[in-house]
Amino acid sequence: MKAFIPVALSLTTFVSSTTANSLEIHDFPIRRSRQHADLARAHHKRQVTARPLPEGWTSQGCFLDNVGGRTFTADSFVDDGMTQEACANFCNDKHFAFAGVEFGRECYCDNFVENGGAPADDASTCNMACGGNSTELCGGPNRLNVFFSNVPPPPRPPPPAELPSHGLWESIGCFSEGNGGRTLPVVPNVPGGGDNMTVENCLDSCLAIGFGLAGTEFGAECYCGLQFGLDGAPADDGCTMACKGDGTELCGGPNRLNAYNFTGTVPTPPQLPPNGGGGQPAGPPAVPQTTDLVDGWQFIGCYSEGVGARAMSVQRDDNSSLVPNDCLQFCADGDFTIAGMEFGVQCFCDTILREAAAPVPETDCSMGCGGNSTIACGAGNRLSIYATTPTVDVLPIPTPKTTGLVTDWEFQGCFKEPDFPAPRVFPYKTVNETGQDVNTCLALCEKFGFPAAGIEFGNECWCGDVADMDASPGLADITDCSFPCPAAPTELCGAGNRLQTYFFKGPDLFNWHTPEVTGRYEFLVGGPVVPLVTALGKNNKVTFLEKLGSGPQNSTHAYELDYTLAVDAEKAFREMHVKTDVFCAAGVVLPDKAARQLSVGGWSLDSTFGIRLYSPDGELGTNSTNDWEENFEEIQLQSGRWYPSAMVMTNGSILVVGGERGANDIPVPTIEILPRIPGGPTLLELEFLRELDPNDLYPFLFVLPGGGIYFLGFNQARVLNAETFDTEIIFPTIPGSVNEVAGRTYPMQGASVMLPMHAPYTEPAQILTCGGSPGGGAMALDNCVLISPEVPGADWQIERMPFRRVMPCMTALPDGTYLIVNGAEKGVAGFGLANDPTLTALLYDPTLAVGSRFSILNTTIVGRMYHSESILLHDGRVLISGSDPLTTVLNDDGTINEDLSYPEEYRVEVYVPPYLTTGRTQPTFSITNTDWEYGKQYSIVVQLAHGTTSTMRVSILGAVVSTHGNNFGQRTLFPEFSCTGNTCKVTAPPNANIFPPGWAQLFVLDGPTPSFSTWVRIGGDPASIGDWPAGLDDFHPPGV
Repeated sequence: MKAFIPVALSLTTFVSSTTANSLEIHDFPIRRSRQHADLARAHHKRQVTARPLPEGWTSQGCFLDNVGGRTFTADSFVDDGMTQEACANFCNDKHFAFAGVEFGRECYCDNFVENGGAPADDASTCNMACGGNSTELCGGPNRLNVFFSNVPPPPRPPPPAELPSHGLWESIGCFSEGNGGRTLPVVPNVPGGGDNMTVENCLDSCLAIGFGLAGTEFGAECYCGLQFGLDGAPADDGCTMACKGDGTELCGGPNRLNAYNFTGTVPTPPQLPPNGGGGQPAGPPAVPQTTDLVDGWQFIGCYSEGVGARAMSVQRDDNSSLVPNDCLQFCADGDFTIAGMEFGVQCFCDTILREAAAPVPETDCSMGCGGNSTIACGAGNRLSIYATTPTVDVLPIPTPKTTGLVTDWEFQGCFKEPDFPAPRVFPYKTVNETGQDVNTCLALCEKFGFPAAGIEFGNECWCGDVADMDASPGLADITDCSFPCPAAPTELCGAGNRLQTYFFKGPDLFNWHTPEVTGRYEFLVGGPVVPLVTALGKNNKVTFLEKLGSGPQNSTHAYELDYTLAVDAEKAFREMHVKTDVFCAAGVVLPDKAARQLSVGGWSLDSTFGIRLYSPDGELGTNSTNDWEENFEEIQLQSGRWYPSAMVMTNGSILVVGGERGANDIPVPTIEILPRIPGGPTLLELEFLRELDPNDLYPFLFVLPGGGIYFLGFNQARVLNAETFDTEIIFPTIPGSVNEVAGRTYPMQGASVMLPMHAPYTEPAQILTCGGSPGGGAMALDNCVLISPEVPGADWQIERMPFRRVMPCMTALPDGTYLIVNGAEKGVAGFGLANDPTLTALLYDPTLAVGSRFSILNTTIVGRMYHSESILLHDGRVLISGSDPLTTVLNDDGTINEDLSYPEEYRVEVYVPPYLTTGRTQPTFSITNTDWEYGKQYSIVVQLAHGTTSTMRVSILGAVVSTHGNNFGQRTLFPEFSCTGNTCKVTAPPNANIFPPGWAQLFVLDGPTPSFSTWVRIGGDPASIGDWPAGLDDFHPPGV
C-alpha cells in the first residue's frame, strides 16, 4: 500500500487555515492579521465567513490530491451546487471522519488520509469557489479543502491483501497490462458490476463463460482469457487498489492485474459475454453513438488507453447513468475538444491524446454505457473517443527532458522527497497548472538566482541551492518520475514525492563576498525609550520619537541623543515633548534655514492629523534647548493619516501620500501638499492608493532626475507627473519570490534606496529595493530588485541576498555603499508577526557587477525587527536602534521562552563600517559657505592623511528621517570637484531634480576613508517653508 497518514498523526499535523476556506474580498495576498488596538496585537482579516459546518466538524486546511491515487477513497459524489457543509454532511451521514471538497463540485470521504495526501505548502492553491456558494472555497485542481469531524474513526482496517486462492483458483501474482492491448481480452458480466467487484465475483464470472485465466484491475474491473496476450508480464509492484466490493482484497491497480489461474478442468467451452460484460443485461452488442450528438462533436473511434498513464488528463467522477452526450457536454463546458468514455461509467476530457494511445478495432469498445447499454462507452483499457475535429493528435510516451534545456542547465535524475511531515528538499515552490514544462521551471529558478531546480507532481516547480539536495533520501528509479508536463506532454515533470532535478552548471548566479575586514557592531548606550522614528539633526544629535502605550510610564515620548556623551546615559539624552501619538507617522527634514524636522500623521483620532516641528539647536557636547512644536487646534493635516509617506518636492513643498484613516481603518487614497494653500480642501485622490490598500503603506517615494515622482507600493511601481500627479508609467509587477506574490512595503516591509548619482548626472538613475515578504508567516524574501525607471521599457532585475529579510533597514554610506541591518527571516511587520531575527549585517556595493555586490559583514546579538531604525552619524558610523515586536512566548511552566520571545529593545548600537576599522586616519576639511545654490562652485580646504586630491572623492548624502525601512530624504551624489593644492572647488548639483531643495551631509573621502560630515543646504527654500506656519502662538518659524 502507498503511504498514508494515520489519524493520530493527522490530528496533530493538520494546518488550520482560514484563508483556505473563505474567499478574500480583495485580490491582494495579505490582510493584516493583527490589530494595533491598545498596542495589542491584532489586525483583522476582512473576509466572507463560511456557513457553519456540521456540529463538531472543523477545517484542516488545503491538502494535496492526485487523480491517480486519491487522498480520500472511501466514497464520493459530484454536484454542481457543491458547498463545504453539503460535503461534510454527506460524509458525516455515512460515518466518515474526513471530508474534502475539490474542483468546486466534487466531494470525497474517508476515515484516513491516503496515498501520500498532505497539507499543501501553499494554501492559496485551494482557490476555486464552491458551485453552490461562491463565498466558500472548494479546493482546486488536485487540491482539497479538508474537514475533520473531531470524532476518532474506527480502527483502521488491515490493508487489502492478495487473495491467495478461491476454490481451484490460485493466485499467480501481479501482472502488467500490455502496451498494445489487453493482457486478458474478455470482459465478463460481473453481478452488480464494478461497484460489486471482488476477486471471487470476477473469478466465478470468468469460469462461468469458460475461461481459466482471470484478473482484477483498477479496483473495479475484471478480465478473462485463455492465455496472456501481447507483452503482459509479471510486475514487481502496482497492484495496490482495494476491490470496490470488498476493501480487504486487492484488485490490481492502474494498468496492473491481480491474476489467477484455474487449476481444475474448466467446465464449459469459452464463450463471449453479451454487451462486453460489466454486469449489464444480455442483448445486442453495444455500438458507438454517431448521431444526435452535442452540437459540433463527432465520433472518432475506439482507442487504447495510454501506455504508462492515462491518455486523457481530466477525469469526471464515475457516473452510473453515463451516456455519450453527458460526457461531451461536460468536456465542452470545460473548453476541451476531445471526450473519451471508458468502462461504461467513466468520462475523460482533453485537447490531445497522450501516452501513445492508439486506434484499435471499434469492437474493442464493447462495454455498454451505464445509462444506455446499447451504446458503447469504451471498455477496460479502451476509450470511445469523440472530438470537435475529424482527427485527433496523439502524443508519444513522455520522457525526461535531457536536451534542449535552458543554457547551462543539466539533468541530474529523479530524486526522492522526504516523507511527510519532513520539509521538502527545496524551499521555494510555484504551481503552474497549465503552463508548466521543464524549461519554464529552469528559467524561473535562474531568474531568482537559484542554481538547482526540481519539477514534481507535473505542475510544481521547486527552486533552491545544490546544498539543499542533502535533504533528499536519494535517487529513485528514473521511471518513478512519470507525470507529464501540462504545457509539454511529451516531457516528464516528476511525480508525487519524486523530484525531477536539474542543476545550473554555468557561471555562478551569485558571488557573495566574505571580506577579512567586516567592521563591527558596538554597544553605544541604553536608551530611555524604544524609538519609532530617528533622525540626525543639523546639530549632529539624534532625535528619538516614541509611540505611546508600551514604554515607561514617565516617558515624554521624544528625546535627543548626544552620542558623544554616551558614556553617561543621563547626560546623553535630553527630554523633549510631543502632544499626540507619533505611532506610524512620516517625517522629513525641511529645507528651511533651521533644518527643521517635520512629523506628520500618527496612531488614531487627533494624532492622525498631527503636524509636529522641531528645530535642532546647539552642538555636540553642549546642551540644546529647543523642543517639538505642536498644536492640533492650530494646524493639522487635511486628512487623518496612519502610515503615510512624505517627500520634499522640487519646489520645496512637502508631498504627503496615502495611509489609512486610523489603525486598520479605511484607506486614505489621497495626497496633500504642505504648506496648505489657503481656501477649501486641496486633497487629490489617486485611485491606485485605494486599490493597493492595505499593502502599500509607507510607500517609497523619490524625485527622479527627469522630474517625475517614483512611487513604489506593495508590488507595484509607477512614475507620477510632478505637477498633475497623473500616472505616466506603470512598471511590470515587482517580482517577489519563486512561490508567491510578495510585497515590498508595510506590512510586507522591505527597504528602498536610490543608488548614487555621479556628475555630470547623465547615467540613468537606479532604485534598489531589498527584502519584503509574501505575507502571513511565510519566509521573507531573500532578494533585491533593481530598476532604472527613466529607461524606456525598464524592467526589474533580481539579485539574491545572502539572508532572507523582512523589515530590513538600509543606510547610505559616504563611500557610495549601503549597509543593510535588522529584520527577520519569517513573517511580516506588526506586533508578534515575525520570527527568526536576521542578525548579520550586509554591505551592498553598486560599483560591482550585479550578483557580486553583497559582502557578508559582522553579526550582532541584538535582534531588531518591527519598529527598528538605522541612520548615518556625522562621524561615518551607523546608529542602530529600536525594535518592539512585543512577542512573548511562555514555556509550559510559565517561564518566558527566550528563543521565541522578542522584547522591547532599549539598547542602542552603532555599526562601525569596514572603512573605519583599518587604522586609517579620517580626513578633515573646512568650509565657509554652507548655503549652496544650484550649479555654483564652493570652496573647501582638505587635509588628507594618506592619499592626494587626485584620488580623493566628495559625496553628498541627503538628510534622512528613518522609520519602518523608509529613509525619507535618502539620496547620494558624487559631485564634480577640482583642486589646486589642498583647496578644492565642489560644484553643487545642477537642479532640484538631481537634488531637491534641502539639507545634506558633505563628506570628503581619502581613498576608502570618509571625513566627519558638514551640513550644507542645497537649493535654498523656494517654497518659503521657513515662514510656515505664520501667526500661531505655539509655532516659531525660523525663516527661509
